[in-house]
Amino acid sequence: MASHEYTQLRKVLRPGLADPEDPIDVVRRKMHDIHPTRYPDDVRVERLELGGVPAAWVSTPEVGGADRALFMVHGGAFVSTGIAHYIPYAARLSRHVRARVLLHEYRLAPEHPFPAALEDTVAVYRAALERGVSAERIAFLGDSCGGGIALAALLSLRDAGDPLPAACVGLSPWLDLEVTGDSAHEPRGVDPYLDPQWVRNRGRDYVGADGDVRDPLVSPLHADLTGLPPLLLSVGEIDLMRDDSTRLAARAGRDGVAVTLEVNPEMIHGFHGLSDLFPESRGALERVGEFVRRHVS
Repeated sequence: MASHEYTQLRKVLRPGLADPEDPIDVVRRKMHDIHPTRYPDDVRVERLELGGVPAAWVSTPEVGGADRALFMVHGGAFVSTGIAHYIPYAARLSRHVRARVLLHEYRLAPEHPFPAALEDTVAVYRAALERGVSAERIAFLGDSCGGGIALAALLSLRDAGDPLPAACVGLSPWLDLEVTGDSAHEPRGVDPYLDPQWVRNRGRDYVGADGDVRDPLVSPLHADLTGLPPLLLSVGEIDLMRDDSTRLAARAGRDGVAVTLEVNPEMIHGFHGLSDLFPESRGALERVGEFVRRHVS
């Protein structure tokens, strides 16, 4: 049974964020409105440029002397948000994982369609390695569309022969931009943050009018995952994109990749980012921390 805090929150969350008829400027305004930019005074933010891409290291006192790093690829439906909108989320992850978190401001669609965001992500990772961060001390993490970009970056790095990070975490990841999963067409509840056609529209924004939404670097559900590091996929039961993760977990097992799949009862898309509000989210982030620390000791 869900906590009282979560139950009360669900009473005030109403569908409407993801309206397929919204133009890009409205999509961006709505997304920015639900991503607060204020963060506690004990959060340290160091802005820099890596590989020609704006970036920031985010850390909290909980990191202590640990040198592990979490490379976070932010969400925002490929078209919105940036470093400022994700510092509070990164700070919460820093506390739970006990790691520095690296954020970057990849170029946004539709002005900069695929592969711009992927290229920026790969460039930042390579630049971090050049500056002395060891691959074995890094874990990738992506939320929502960032989960798909993070996984695509792993595929690109693997194919190029680059050293891979020690692990990868997907939080409510988008991995199938056709939105073919049963969870989207026969949902187990109302997900206030997503609509299937809205996700397809954002996917089209990402790949462009003539792009292929089945490209494995766009929809990693179609990729050969052989050789990737251990994966943690954490989703909500009510998340319309839940079956992106359940199907990818099966594919990972087929391809010989260690995978942990966590379907959180009654939870909605993106619930991990609401850890200030209810215990289920905090528990999920603590399990993310346990997973990362197991692979980046």
